[in-house]
Formats: sequence, C-alpha cells, structure tokens
Amino acid sequence: MKKNKQSLFLRNKIICITGMPGAGKTLASEFFIKKGMLHLRFGQAVLDYLIKKGLTVNEKNERKIREYLRKKHGMAAMAILNLPKLKALKQKGPVIADGLYSFDEFLILKKQFKQNIVVISVYAPPHMRYERLAQRKLIAGDKRVVNRPLTRSEAESRDLAELKNLDKGGTIAMSDYTVLNTKSISFLNKQLNEIYKKIS
Repeated sequence: MKKNKQSLFLRNKIICITGMPGAGKTLASEFFIKKGMLHLRFGQAVLDYLIKKGLTVNEKNERKIREYLRKKHGMAAMAILNLPKLKALKQKGPVIADGLYSFDEFLILKKQFKQNIVVISVYAPPHMRYERLAQRKLIAGDKRVVNRPLTRSEAESRDLAELKNLDKGGTIAMSDYTVLNTKSISFLNKQLNEIYKKIS
C-alpha cells in the first residue's frame, strides 16, 4: 500500500464483510486484500476447532461447534475469539474481516472500535447463492476448507440457522453499505471501489 494521505486515513480502519452464505463475501474481501489490506476470516475459528479435534468438516459439525462456542462465549463468540487477532492486525495496518455473523458480534465490534469499523453487506438472492454453493470445489491442500461445497438442503439449513439463531438479519440491516453480487465480478468490484474511495 502506498504511503499517502489515503493510506494514513485507512490505517485505523477495519472493514467487516457480512452477507448470507454464497453471497460473495470472499470475493468482496479479495478486492480489499488486493488494495493491501490485512485479512481475517471470522468463521475460521470454527474450522480451526474442527481440524484441531480431528472432526470431519461438514455443515452438521460446523453448526454443532458454532453452537458450542456460542454457548461458552455468548452470541458474540466469533467477535470475542477474534478480538486479539483483530487488534494485532490493526496495529500493522487496515484490516478486511470476512464473515461478520451475529448482531451481538456487530455490537461488540462497534463498541470496541467505534467509528473505525465499516460494515459492508454483500447481497445475492437465495437461488443464486444456492447454485454457487453447490458448484464450489475444494482446493487441494487447503486445510481451511474455505471453498467447500454445500448441498441445497445444507445451504437452506445454514440460512435458517444464521437468521433465526444469530440474528444475522440485524447485522445486514445495520450495515454501512450494501453491494449487489448478481452479475459479474467487475460489477461487484465497481461498487466496492466506490465505497473504498468514500472511506479513503
């Protein structure tokens, strides 16, 4: 990242990406990573736990561990578990955080980082998201299994769990910006670039 007035302003920023599964959160994150921002993935805490315990990575086990972690840490679990990482990264530069979930997590981060948090919601309709999720393919050697596919029933189950159990709709509703991922990547990136210019 170039050392200019823009990067000096961005240095204290944490951009959080939210949206339903398959909406395009990773694509949005990649846009900001290419701008030189440091990357954190909220949901990686769940996958790391599964891998550490030697459990199969699937929707059933992910949901079980998410519920366990939230029972232990509360509904703001993913924010709480990632706070040390966020603070450490923020000391080095602006951060792009992929996968903000519950409304409690949103409130924790807003309280912790105040005006330095910018939340962007990525939207795509359910039928489009489910098709994308079904077409995903695991990348060989990717221990984080970020690109794992989901069947339609798994995707629908994930949607309901996030909306009913996590109040993710509240996070999406309170986002600072909303972008549509319904066409090409360039269509998405054009919207993200406008936001980037506004917050720079």
